[in-house]
Amino acid sequence: MAQHEQFIRQCIALAISAAKKGNEPFGALLVHGGKVIMTAENTVTGDNDFTRHAELNLVVNSQRAFSSDMLQESILYTSTAPCILCTGAIWFAGISKIVYSVSYESFVKLVAPEYKYISCKEIFQRLETAAEIVGPILEKEGLGGFQFWK
Repeated sequence: MAQHEQFIRQCIALAISAAKKGNEPFGALLVHGGKVIMTAENTVTGDNDFTRHAELNLVVNSQRAFSSDMLQESILYTSTAPCILCTGAIWFAGISKIVYSVSYESFVKLVAPEYKYISCKEIFQRLETAAEIVGPILEKEGLGGFQFWK
């Protein structure tokens, strides 16, 4: 778990950065060979597009920049467990390693009691795709990022 903490903290910092820009507090990054190769923030408000989640921004940009083999070998880190939209994009990109900070359950309790979710683990299982899903990691720190959500 310790190897994941540095990357999760970067995701939390990206989430706070997004929130300070007026967007929703979510951040994600892609790691290959132990190095960050791409980062992304939520840009829903700034882009006036409800699909511009951090993970989706990351997947779209990384598919343009890297080979599918590289994506399959990479780990996607995110400040909060990815939603169904983002999980679908992650799956289509061939990324099967996801590490997150804030769990669905904690997110729902904190900010969105009406939010309905299907976990990324369940989605990968339903699609009969092996996946490594790790989390929550540093959840209390991750939850702190939501204080910047306006």
